[in-house]
Amino acid sequence: MDGAAETAELLLSELVANSVQHAFVPVGREIGVRVARYDGRLRVEVADANNGRPAPREAQADEECGRGLALVVALAEKWGCCPRRHGIGKAVWAELLL
Repeated sequence: MDGAAETAELLLSELVANSVQHAFVPVGREIGVRVARYDGRLRVEVADANNGRPAPREAQADEECGRGLALVVALAEKWGCCPRRHGIGKAVWAELLL
């Protein structure tokens, strides 16, 4: 696996973990994953039914969690959050240059 693929895998893993941990997912509003390649970029996106926007924070040394979004910020070329397509909630995405 090349570096971009490994980084994309880590970014997607962190975004899915955040969604599973923080998003309320009612029946029929499952978590969705999208991967797209365009204009020399790779975009990974995770959508859930929670409208709350994620915000990076600094985890304390003794905390077992709270570093996922910091990893996304550090590794992605760009990242962001937008309304969920065709439904309630939001999508959080990260992009890498290929």
